[in-house]
Amino acid sequence: MMDKSALLKAVQAAQAGDWDLAHQIAQDESSPTANWLHAVLHKIAGDEWNSKYWYGRSAGRSYQDFSDIEAELGAIYQSLI
Repeated sequence: MMDKSALLKAVQAAQAGDWDLAHQIAQDESSPTANWLHAVLHKIAGDEWNSKYWYGRSAGRSYQDFSDIEAELGAIYQSLI
């Protein structure tokens, strides 16, 4: 089951530049949205292979869907509220 409040906290951490906290939360969750966030975090880290792996687990999202990280984090946030 998805913990929306935890994922919102993770998105906010990522937006604030706290990659470690955001990643810790995302990897502890198991849902398509958590996987999407996990994918974005690895995109931020420059780990394209790992990012694409998590996109593959994120229910129809892909690495190429967003070129702007802030816009993508905003989309994840919006999907949670």
